[in-house]
Amino acid sequence: AQDSCAHQCGERLGTCSCQPTCQSLKTCCPDYTEFCLQISPYSGSLMGGKAFLIENTVFAASSKITCRFKQEIKTRGYSAQDGSAHCISPLLYETGFIPFDVSTDDGVTFPYSGTWLSVHHSKVSEGEKCTLVNETKWQYYGTPNTDGNLTLTWTQQALTETHVNIEVWGYQETGDSYSENWSAKWKYLYTLAKKIPNNGKFSFIPVPAEGSYSTWDFGILRITPSSYPDGQSNVPSVWSSDHALAWHLGQDFRNDPKKWATAKCVEWEKKEEKLPDFMEEIIDCPCTLAQARADTGRFHTDYGCDIEKGSVCTYHPGAVHCVRAIQASPRYAAGQQCCYDRTGAQILTHDSTGGSTPDRGHDWGSPPFLKPPRVPGFSHWLYDVISFYYCCLWSDNCHVYMKKRSSSDCRTYRPPRAASAFGDPHFLTFDGLNFTFKGHGEYTLVESDLTSLRVQGRTQQVHFPNGTGAQVTRLSAVAMQEDNSDVIEVRYLNNYLQVLLNQKVLNFSEQSWLDLKGLFLHSTPDQNVTVMFSSGSGVEIRGSGGFLTLTVLLPEKFTNHTQGLFGVMNGNMEDDYTFRNKTTMSVHASPQQVFEFGANWAVENGTSLFTYDTESLLNNFFYGEKHNASFLPVFIPYEDPADPLVKDMVSLCDSDPFCRFDVLTTRNLQVGNSTRRSHENHKLLVENLKPDTSLLLVISCGWLGHPTNGTKNGTNYLLGSTITFTCDKGYELTGAKERTCQVTGTWSGETPSC
Repeated sequence: AQDSCAHQCGERLGTCSCQPTCQSLKTCCPDYTEFCLQISPYSGSLMGGKAFLIENTVFAASSKITCRFKQEIKTRGYSAQDGSAHCISPLLYETGFIPFDVSTDDGVTFPYSGTWLSVHHSKVSEGEKCTLVNETKWQYYGTPNTDGNLTLTWTQQALTETHVNIEVWGYQETGDSYSENWSAKWKYLYTLAKKIPNNGKFSFIPVPAEGSYSTWDFGILRITPSSYPDGQSNVPSVWSSDHALAWHLGQDFRNDPKKWATAKCVEWEKKEEKLPDFMEEIIDCPCTLAQARADTGRFHTDYGCDIEKGSVCTYHPGAVHCVRAIQASPRYAAGQQCCYDRTGAQILTHDSTGGSTPDRGHDWGSPPFLKPPRVPGFSHWLYDVISFYYCCLWSDNCHVYMKKRSSSDCRTYRPPRAASAFGDPHFLTFDGLNFTFKGHGEYTLVESDLTSLRVQGRTQQVHFPNGTGAQVTRLSAVAMQEDNSDVIEVRYLNNYLQVLLNQKVLNFSEQSWLDLKGLFLHSTPDQNVTVMFSSGSGVEIRGSGGFLTLTVLLPEKFTNHTQGLFGVMNGNMEDDYTFRNKTTMSVHASPQQVFEFGANWAVENGTSLFTYDTESLLNNFFYGEKHNASFLPVFIPYEDPADPLVKDMVSLCDSDPFCRFDVLTTRNLQVGNSTRRSHENHKLLVENLKPDTSLLLVISCGWLGHPTNGTKNGTNYLLGSTITFTCDKGYELTGAKERTCQVTGTWSGETPSC
């Protein structure tokens, strides 16, 4: 009997395969496309209620379809007249790829399976949500000068029925903070409007909600077809953005919003006093804007204040750019935020309300999600956002908020180290050694015993513009994993980057940011892929002109814990040519010796992270040698003064040795140009990350306050900065009139008093 993919998707069976690679290898079981589901759309908000089509299987119109997510959450599916089957996504308290299976016999057996991508509610496209027209008005409704109509709009095609209901839902977390019984729940509160026409617009004059509902101050609206009972979960829905429910709060709020909010702010402060101090375990901020933008393994642009998008920083006046720490802190799942002014200096809340505020709940949540404080987006709203409304936006108690959410400075920040590979591979190690290795095969670029990080590179032969093979190679694919994380592979195919997740090709048409197992993955429209592992290590990959450029960033804790072509990261390049058996070779070794060093780091077959999904990959890399010993590259290209290319090369490359090398060996100026750019980018990155730039910016002495009855002048607390002090009229100054930040990280002079 032929093997079947029923209940077996992702497995390799005796006679055939149900793995994603089976299609290109032509080894699929005959029923692979029947049981292993392709869906469209493949992603939606974690709030659920989105219908998706099962593309590759037709079910009988009479089928009773049940969709089951994570083996436990069931939703009702439906079969259209044409036999196309649809599932409804459920409300989930987590983000990432969620396995689901499908039953056509009313939930008896579930032989069909696939994955659904659950996305942070603020990362889904605007068209998927209903829109709170003038959202600020909704969130300030009932405060002075804010009244009148509120309007909600939506795409009417999103729901098929003629009439809809609009419901109000609230979010709460109950139980003891940071204990086992702490839990999160979205709860249906009441229906705002029943059986209204599905015409895409609804306006109303809000009134305080009845009874205890008016005490819910953070929530969301849901539009559903009127045929469903009120509040039924996991039915087709369109959700609004999550927001502060000022518009439905009780009469006590409307009578005196400041008084109401002040009481809430004081109550929040008291609650905070009883909670553990999360500030101790969050990562310190980078000292400068340049460092913050360069440390891509640990920090990512905060979309609320982005220099690339014109620095619209509503919550951080005076800032031009903010970043957020990618990983939540280990114990309390807290988040860090760092904001910078136009001089590149960090803005602290002690000096300005535009300063960065850390978060008790990381906005993106953190694995394993599901429970507070790790629920994506919503835990953060409860501890850090609604409290900002109480203290800063609805009343004048912002000093209370800033005291509990004061900026971290950069005194303990240590920049990561960077290593790169580009062109016909030139390698720049973490410690600054550079060499060229043109082996043909698969090699370990870096591995670490600290977190079981492995980054492997595949090189293939370069071709001349006329199509014949050149005696050099290029980086064509990179694969990586840390500990037992998902495996990511990035390949260069016909001028675009193809990304594989656990051997399956990823599609970025709906989402450019993915929360995966042990890592986050981000792909930009111009084809830069960044992988951010949970240890804080980052891998950046760019493609240009047929060649991959790779950069690996490792935090300081990896010191003396790396090996491979990128060397031993320890600040000393003398030991960067370390072989597998721990012997080393002089940094002045000949190109032939460097070639032997590179060959020593060929990947062993059992440890390869690569996917072999074509005949040629199987033959050349899987069954063939991992290092092709018969491929002998050009070691030192000959520069012939009579060669017409040399003149152009000199004007393009100037003194860049890598650029000159690549023009001569590939006979292609474009290749040389992309090598030159990659080399310049690497030098700039290293410069930006340096802790001791010529400005010596990056020793911080920490914040200095003004004396009582006096003022201070200056808000820069980095090495060489001076702060001056003056006393108010009628007071005399004792101690230092000015204090300067010294190399030791301490301030000169005595503390002044008036």
